Amino acid sequence: MSFEQCHRIASLMSGFNKMWFFAGGWAIDLSIGRETRQHQDIEIALFRKDQLYLKEYLNEWDFKKVVKGTFHSWNNEFLELPIHEIHALHKSNGDRLEVLLNEATDSEWKFRRELTISHPLMSVWSYSDTGIPYLNPEIVLLYKVKNTREKDHQDFIAIVDKLDDQRRKWLRGAIQLHEPEHKWLQFLT
Repeated sequence: MSFEQCHRIASLMSGFNKMWFFAGGWAIDLSIGRETRQHQDIEIALFRKDQLYLKEYLNEWDFKKVVKGTFHSWNNEFLELPIHEIHALHKSNGDRLEVLLNEATDSEWKFRRELTISHPLMSVWSYSDTGIPYLNPEIVLLYKVKNTREKDHQDFIAIVDKLDDQRRKWLRGAIQLHEPEHKWLQFLT
């Protein structure tokens, strides 16, 4: 249960006064409380409205926005949908960080691929036993239903039996709306 990379990023983000949380496979592992597989990258998520605060906070980092799969310089413009992915590189030590922008209103998180899918805002993230914020697993898994890779399936298998009935029901409904033929639906009954 090392989570060394997560602790390093949590330390880096400790002075950032906006909500942020780990996403992707690291979020699944933080929820479980142990590392279940190797991770090639590290992703954090934050709300779209806070993107420029992050850029100012990480002023020793170079940022690129991803537009249709291609990296472009990110000046100080406010990034709107469909842009949701930012890559950051520390100018001196070479550390890398992927940042995923999440949609939200004052009371709800919105799924950027299908804005009719929502979740109460205050129940989108949790904290690990050591105080590290992570995107809740049902939200992470919803992002993984499009173009599901082997590592995504590994994450699903690792967490599905740990989801309570409410989280399973929400995930099932969201997948039915977004990817109604997805193979994970059979495990969420």
